Order: sequence, then structure tokens, then C-alpha cells
Amino acid sequence: MVKMNPIKVYRGQYLESTHDFHAAVVDKEGRLLYSYGNPERNTFARSSMKPFQAIPLIETGAAEHYNYGAREIAISCASHSGEDFHRETVQDVLDRIDLKVNDLQCGMHPPKNDEDYKALLRSGGDLTPLYSNCSGKHSGMLATAVHMHEDYKTYRDIDHPVQQRIIRAISEVCNTPIEAIDLGVDGCGVPVHRLPLKQTAYGYAQLAAGQSTTEPERSQTLQMIRDAMMAYPEMVAGTDCFDTDFMKMFPGKVVSKGGAEGVQCFGLVEEGLGFIIKCEDGNPRALSAITLKILEDLGFVSDELKATALYQKYRIPTVKNMRKDNIGDIEVDFELKKENE
Repeated sequence: MVKMNPIKVYRGQYLESTHDFHAAVVDKEGRLLYSYGNPERNTFARSSMKPFQAIPLIETGAAEHYNYGAREIAISCASHSGEDFHRETVQDVLDRIDLKVNDLQCGMHPPKNDEDYKALLRSGGDLTPLYSNCSGKHSGMLATAVHMHEDYKTYRDIDHPVQQRIIRAISEVCNTPIEAIDLGVDGCGVPVHRLPLKQTAYGYAQLAAGQSTTEPERSQTLQMIRDAMMAYPEMVAGTDCFDTDFMKMFPGKVVSKGGAEGVQCFGLVEEGLGFIIKCEDGNPRALSAITLKILEDLGFVSDELKATALYQKYRIPTVKNMRKDNIGDIEVDFELKKENE
């Protein structure tokens, strides 16, 4: 049942804001099992598409040629927080392909991790593209271009073979014709893909299962990406980040990747289920609570886990002021619709 204002944000005891969202739950055969709002909503899943954007890195042989391990595959799927170990891993990839930091065309921004930002300011060091949360993805695109002897200076262009391989992979894993995928430009300058929520969830179901029903020969690639993300959750996001902590709370059971503008995608490994959430107004502050409530409602959260401080942190998020005081909270109240009832 769709409720009015399923997300409520309180300042003290007073309601201050509300948000709405859409969600889809799909199995590895592509069947829509549950939904909320409009599961057909065409949506840019933004950085949630990074695991699929990494597919050509493996399938071209670039990852093998440059001795990628699980750590390097994970950073290619990351929206990292710019910590030392993130930047060092991306720099290592660049060294392997004999390119420089400035060959990354992702732009730059201060690191999300506060301590690393403070360290940068204290050191007087320069902000570089390594700090971009998308630098891992871009280093993977560069590795593919160099391995395939293509012009690495134009790897961002939609007509470049790197981007054409990516859109084909997304089309196949999400079972959506290329002509039905709308394109935009992501925050880091590369093409970003818009398709129905339920189709992206289908892709995540196959990623989680490590089994491609649309392209069976791709199953091993999906397994490699899934296993790398779960083995190195800290590479996918970072300290105090939901994707990282979510996968740590469900070790070996969940693969997760959020995206900008209020998107969260994840998959359950054993069950082969894919999930996507899109906050209508793009605000991400309730995503963790929505995610965990969905898993609770479907019976995938133990009482022991519910009682942990880490789980409670994300299940009942608080509103903080600039002093880090708790001055409000966020409540989520909704019920998924079971399809074909």
C-alpha cells in the first residue's frame, strides 16, 4: 500500500520535511516480486551502475593483463571517500598502465572522509583527481582503453569503444534494448544511463546471484565483481559509509552500491534478488532506513543484528546540527506491494 509521505523528518518533536520514494524487487529470472510507487520509473541509477560499467574491464582481458586482484576490481566499482588506501590503490592502477594522475578525467573534489580532508589541509598538499570518488572507475576505463590500444585521451566520449562496450553490457545485463536506454552525463563526466527501475534491479539480481540468465557466459564476470565488492567493502565506499557498513553487517550475503540523487541498489546473494530504491526528490538521507526496513519486512534481518549499534545507526538515522548534536530523527513507514496478488 502506498502511503502519503512515507518518510518523515522531525526537528525535535515537530515534523519538518517529508519525502517519497519508489522501489522494485526483482528475482534473477527478471520477475518483479515487490514494488513501492512506480517500479517502471525511468531513472538514472548514477553510481549504482558502476559494477556494470566494470564488466568490460574484465571481459576485454584488461583486468587480467594488468594483474587486477579483488581489491582493484572493487575500487573500479567504487564511490570512495578519498582515504589514503583508496588513493593509493588508484595510483597503483595508473602505475601499472603507465599513465599519470592527470590522465584521469573525472575532475576533483575534497575527500568525503573528514579526517583525510583535514590531513590534506594541514599538509598544504594539492587536491588531485585521485580524491574524486569516481577515480577508481575512471582508472578502470583507462586500463581498458590502453589494453585495447585505443585513444585513452577520449575515453569519456559516448562514441569511444570503452563507452560503447559499457552500454552494451548494461543493455544485456539489465535486459533493456540499447535504443531504450537514455543517456546523460554523470557528475564525473562520463555517460550515465537511464532505464526503468525494475530493469536495473534485474541487473542487481544477476550480479548478486553471479549468474547471468541473459548472457550465461558472463556469469563468471559477475561473480568476480560481486565477490570483489564483498571481499573489500571498504574499497567500495569507505569509513562510516553505508555501502561499506551494509556489506559488513551482512558478510557474504549482500552486494551493495548507492548512487547520487537518492539511489540505492543492492542484491541478496543466496536468494538471487535485486533491489533498487529511488528517492523522488533526490535526497538520500533516508536510504539506509528504507533499505533495512525492506529487508526486515521480507524476513532477512535477525533479532541479534537489529540490536546492534551499527544497525540502529542506519535503521533509525538522526538529524544532526553543525555541532554533531542529535536534534531530530527520520521515520520511515511503508509497506511493499506484493506483485500478482
